Amino acid sequence: MNLPGKIAMIGGGSWATALAKIVLSTQDSLNWYMRRDDQVQEFLQLGHNPGYLSSVQFDTDRINFYTDINEVINESDTLIFATPSPFLKKHLMKITTSLKDKFIISAIKGVVPDENMLIADYFHEYFQVPLEHIAVIGGPCHAEEVALERLSYITIACPNIENAYALSPVFRNKYIKNSCCCDVTGVEYSSVLKNVYAIVAGICHGMKYGDNFAAVFICNAIEEMRNFLSAVHDLDREITDSVYLGDLLVTAYSRFSRNRTFGTMIGKGYSVKIAQLEMEMIAEGYYGTKCIHEINEKYKVNMPILDTLYGILYEKKSPTAAIRQLTETFK
Repeated sequence: MNLPGKIAMIGGGSWATALAKIVLSTQDSLNWYMRRDDQVQEFLQLGHNPGYLSSVQFDTDRINFYTDINEVINESDTLIFATPSPFLKKHLMKITTSLKDKFIISAIKGVVPDENMLIADYFHEYFQVPLEHIAVIGGPCHAEEVALERLSYITIACPNIENAYALSPVFRNKYIKNSCCCDVTGVEYSSVLKNVYAIVAGICHGMKYGDNFAAVFICNAIEEMRNFLSAVHDLDREITDSVYLGDLLVTAYSRFSRNRTFGTMIGKGYSVKIAQLEMEMIAEGYYGTKCIHEINEKYKVNMPILDTLYGILYEKKSPTAAIRQLTETFK
């Protein structure tokens, strides 16, 4: 497979838009699938995505827009999926063409709901894409800062490290640096867990826990993440690498973090349902909490932070009482 070939972006949200900006800084053109025709037409008229990162201007002559997912797949070699994980299956159900000869890049920081499967495993099992033809993108890289061209770092993970290296130039420019690894499972799970922990960080912030506590919380969260990753995929990984610890830090602290924002609202007294209604974008950690909680029924890792959040989000436990009890387990 000669990578990257013709590249397609699947998704029309903020992360897809940020990635499209990066790709078009290194490639001549991009095929871009968006579900809604009116979004495409408005994009063409304005020269920017009307709903997300509207400050980013695009040369639309270099973009081939599609609203038919099968058509964009047939016209492309490398497919970058950047949709929220809760909506992935809805898009994939429309696919009738084969993905076996395509290279898949998942920029989705979530688990396939109901299936409780990692994105890479889902493409492999249901679409027969070879694992060496699947990569995932992770790391501390908020879309809003990409739009501002602030220096950011991402990690490309693929079982075949040579394929990751081949893709590296696509995602490298003056404001984006990258590294490559083979830890697809670890990168995917850590991308889910950091959203979970960011919600808890937000709840604590909303309840006016201070910076001293936040530091202790992060120490306990990264330890919980390491224990889980070791149980599901024992590998000699450095948990302090930016794709693990760095992504956790920025998601737990940044004002751009929708998961932290969601948690902050709950910490201030909003109900889970009201907080969801108030959010303009998806807080994927809400779905990730349930998925990881169910997955951990198999591995039985001690995960007090995850269990506490599951109780708040899905069992209607009092955030005040639940967090107070959680703090007693920290060290």
